[in-house]
Amino acid sequence: MPKPLHGIRVLDLTNVLAGPFCCHHLAHLGAEVIKVEAVGRGDLARQLGADPDLSERHMGVSFLAQNAGKKSVTLNLKHPKGKALFLRLVDTADVLVENFRPGVMARLGLDHESLRDAHPRLIYCAISGFGQDGPWVHRPAYDQIIQGASGAMSITGDKDTAPLRAGYPVADTVGGLTAAFAIAAALNANPRGTFIDISMLESTLATMGWVVSNYLVAGVEPSANGNENVTSAPSGTFDTADTPINIAANKNEQWVLLANHLNLGHLCDHPDYKTREDRKRNRLALKRDLEAVLKHRPARDWETELTAIGVPAGAVLSVPAILETPQVRDRGFLTTFADVPGVDRDVQLATTGIKLDAKAPGVDTPPPRLGEHNAEIWTSLGVSEADLKTLKQDGVI
Repeated sequence: MPKPLHGIRVLDLTNVLAGPFCCHHLAHLGAEVIKVEAVGRGDLARQLGADPDLSERHMGVSFLAQNAGKKSVTLNLKHPKGKALFLRLVDTADVLVENFRPGVMARLGLDHESLRDAHPRLIYCAISGFGQDGPWVHRPAYDQIIQGASGAMSITGDKDTAPLRAGYPVADTVGGLTAAFAIAAALNANPRGTFIDISMLESTLATMGWVVSNYLVAGVEPSANGNENVTSAPSGTFDTADTPINIAANKNEQWVLLANHLNLGHLCDHPDYKTREDRKRNRLALKRDLEAVLKHRPARDWETELTAIGVPAGAVLSVPAILETPQVRDRGFLTTFADVPGVDRDVQLATTGIKLDAKAPGVDTPPPRLGEHNAEIWTSLGVSEADLKTLKQDGVI
């Protein structure tokens, strides 16, 4: 069976993470994604990541992470010939995704307004920090700026450590996922053709629904509660003999099962712990009572036993540890590309977390070298080999 987006051509004009992560999902779902990059330097992510040698080669780890399956062409959009060539490429496209600052594409004459009349079926998606209008429209934005502006940092950590940044670029990835979802929905419309305005700020706030609603509806200002789940108790992170463990006894019956398993059944009748609200009010004392038992054995033992009796529990793992588990390793989440050009060794990458008919969708090709598909794409539009040489000499491609 063809993938859901088979036959869809996407022009990816994006850089670093939010936009590339959006198009990463579209590529895995079957779209042909053509990455249009700046001549000579390409996506900034090509120069980012934990391996300086790969960054020097413009195949940085940050680029490899979300660009497998795409094709790369280079183009100077400021050059008249580059703009003309790009418009020919737009003629063949179903979707255009960009994450320039608002106004950049308009100055190039390539924004949605400029393209709409000639391409009424084009789905144009603009991803930015704060959206395409409003008083903050021209503010520069990176992930950490959005984490701070959204209030997410103010509720991350505890009273001693907040505000605290999340350990990965959550605002960028959430913005990219939101864009991919909106594009997939727009592709289902008949007739197609729309302008999608994705604000990383609003996308992040949307994922904070419970936190936002507690303030809007109940008037409770969100606070930083560390590893404690404020909606229930005992529910949070507990110390064991080795690594911490998360236990979420959110239902009363789970609390009873947990207490009995730890030989603490008498606590169920303790006046401080009798109801959910009692346990929430006295959560720190309850935590100490539970840890007095939990600290005698390793987290993995407790995880196995508590899960078996119906109490949600899981050891707190490192990234290497979870990637090595059969749960991740055997479900097709990771894929390996052999001897990747420009990297000159095998590269293992994450896919999307999606399963279609019990199979993880993948892509056939590794992340591309800068301009790797110039000849393929530009000659398909009728550009001759002689013209390609001239365009390259003129710095157009």
